Amino acid sequence: MTVQEVMERSGSDNTTLTVAFIKDAIHLIQSQQDDNVATWKTNINLATSSVNNIYPFPANLIKLRSISVKDTGDKKYKRIKRLSFPPVVTEDTDP
Repeated sequence: MTVQEVMERSGSDNTTLTVAFIKDAIHLIQSQQDDNVATWKTNINLATSSVNNIYPFPANLIKLRSISVKDTGDKKYKRIKRLSFPPVVTEDTDP
């Protein structure tokens, strides 16, 4: 399908806006695909600095899908559940 056909079907007369919509749609489709899923393990007892709770993550990490912690009692990995309530998010009004 060409840009002109998309413009005719949507009733738009602005080529730049139509191309931007198409690029946004392609980006959205690409961002929802899991291309390279990998498992990564680290020792959380060793922090990278003097502050506890800062741990090294791979430089190519894009999305964190799940976190599991090894239970030393039964030697199995236990998955950490997601938040039970949405986090507080504030809008950034700084230009």
